[in-house]
Amino acid sequence: MGTASDAHFAEQRRAAYGYINEAFAEGRHDGIDGDCLAHAALFAAFVELVATYGEDAVSKFAERLPERIRSGEYSVRLKN
Repeated sequence: MGTASDAHFAEQRRAAYGYINEAFAEGRHDGIDGDCLAHAALFAAFVELVATYGEDAVSKFAERLPERIRSGEYSVRLKN
């Protein structure tokens, strides 16, 4: 079972995701392509991660991304 800090961290991640979705919606409304927004978001995310955790830790995280992407971790599936 998770701790209160785990629940707090999960809530913060949900809130952050909401902010990112709002920024994407605003950018699309202003005519910016979704792929441009995604690339900019990834760049900003990696800048923040490197500043927080360092290049080595983020490199190790990034090494696992292909496997996680292929396994569907970042795919949104609609339930029928």
